[in-house]
Amino acid sequence: MKISLIQPSRNNLKYLKWSYDSIRKNQGSHTVEICVADDDSSDGTWDWCQERMASDEHFKAIRNETGRRLGHTILYDRLIDDVASHDICMIYHADMYLCPGALDSIEEQLDDKTIISLTRIEPPLHPDGPEKVLKDFGVEPEEFNEEELLKFVLEPKWSYGQTTEGIFAPWAFWKKDFQEIGGHDPLYAPQSKEDSDIFNRFQLNGITFKQTWDGYVYHMTCRGSRRNTVDKAKNIYEDSPEWLAQNMRSTRNFIRKWGHFVKHDEYMKPIIPHKYRTLFRVDNCTNELLHALEPWCDKIAVDMNFADYITTEQVNTSYDLASRVTLHSYPNKLGGVEVKINGRKFTQEDFAVIQQLSEILADSGDVGQFAIGNLSIIVHDLKTYEKDLICV
Repeated sequence: MKISLIQPSRNNLKYLKWSYDSIRKNQGSHTVEICVADDDSSDGTWDWCQERMASDEHFKAIRNETGRRLGHTILYDRLIDDVASHDICMIYHADMYLCPGALDSIEEQLDDKTIISLTRIEPPLHPDGPEKVLKDFGVEPEEFNEEELLKFVLEPKWSYGQTTEGIFAPWAFWKKDFQEIGGHDPLYAPQSKEDSDIFNRFQLNGITFKQTWDGYVYHMTCRGSRRNTVDKAKNIYEDSPEWLAQNMRSTRNFIRKWGHFVKHDEYMKPIIPHKYRTLFRVDNCTNELLHALEPWCDKIAVDMNFADYITTEQVNTSYDLASRVTLHSYPNKLGGVEVKINGRKFTQEDFAVIQQLSEILADSGDVGQFAIGNLSIIVHDLKTYEKDLICV
């Protein structure tokens, strides 16, 4: 198998070196092209990349020289579109150790219109889940217990031959399937939620997900930016303020696009509620209520001066907020679903209804008018639009 591993990197050189060594050591008979994007690092990443390119014919690298962080949302796609030579690619993090036999398992499982995720073995830095193996073989390269990891990976397992249906990094895919839907959505740059967005779009476009339990990586987790101590994180146990702020922006943009929070089953297969056209008409609105409600609809009509909100929030999204927020007298041109809200009576229970509105509408299945709590809901039509979101 010929495969291109896609690795953006920002100020995490020690992990990148550790990851590189594991790939070359455990790639087996496969032709593995490692494609790295140096995202304006200051830790010597580019010097190391140049050294690797001079000594390894299957190592390629590009450098972000803009003077500002682009993030992996952008650089994944540049590597896939402009650098990777092979038809099969894999999104692969710099803090991952490739275990023996992992690429064999991908080759065995990768059919047409299929994405294969390797199973992650992780130290206990995050809650456990049925989609991964929680076992501590070290949280830094300098304390990594390679010998014990290899014993664990190579010993016979109950899971031999097992697959489950889910998707997460590292995931191997056909480049043509990635490019067919336009790759990652730059709405989420520099990072966060770009993966959940593209997973939704892959699923809507007919891609099958498989997680192989015969192929593993050891994943130190979150060293790309979220908990990278060389790049603004205090330690490996706390998310950096930069990541937290961007995660909030990306979460709000995900809701604007899809109309719901990220949803998946226990094995990380996406759950995608229907997307309906929605108009919120709010009496007695406030800045706080506008901030809370605006991402949850396609258009919000309010009885207040919203200029300050647009000025403050527009920098956080590529959506045109001037076309999303309008005056209370706006005539409904969307059709779809109209929700009437009184800001003075609005409660947390009402907000919970807003967050579950898609499922409520799917269950009701009827046009007409009804009330839930303090909300008056008028259903003009139940046309759905989630498949319109497949391509960027």
